[in-house]
Amino acid sequence: MNKLKLILAGLLVVPTVALAVAPAASAEGNFTLQGGVSSAQGEGVDKVAADPESLVKQFVNIFLFAVGALSVIMLIWGGIRYTTSAGDSNKVTAAKNTVLYAIVGLVVAILAYAIVNMVIGKIASGS
Repeated sequence: MNKLKLILAGLLVVPTVALAVAPAASAEGNFTLQGGVSSAQGEGVDKVAADPESLVKQFVNIFLFAVGALSVIMLIWGGIRYTTSAGDSNKVTAAKNTVLYAIVGLVVAILAYAIVNMVIGKIASGS
């Protein structure tokens, strides 16, 4: 019960302090949120485009990267299951299915990546 009270007190104190300090920090100089973000970006780094095409492309690429990574992990897991099956035909079949489906998932992720980038490239170029 004491830990719960301590956590709740911390959850109330942190926002209160942040709200009290933020106006003082912005009054000290030319501190703006946009200026802080721009200065944190670094020299020579392109700004992130906010057009819908690039956002969709970025979202799809991240999603397909995650699917590809999961497929590789499942491929490794299927290999481990296959080597530890000890000749049990049910375990061998299950491990082979895991490897097969992982490879199919990896191929689908690669093809989807290529197709999405091709389609978005065609849409962006206008042809």
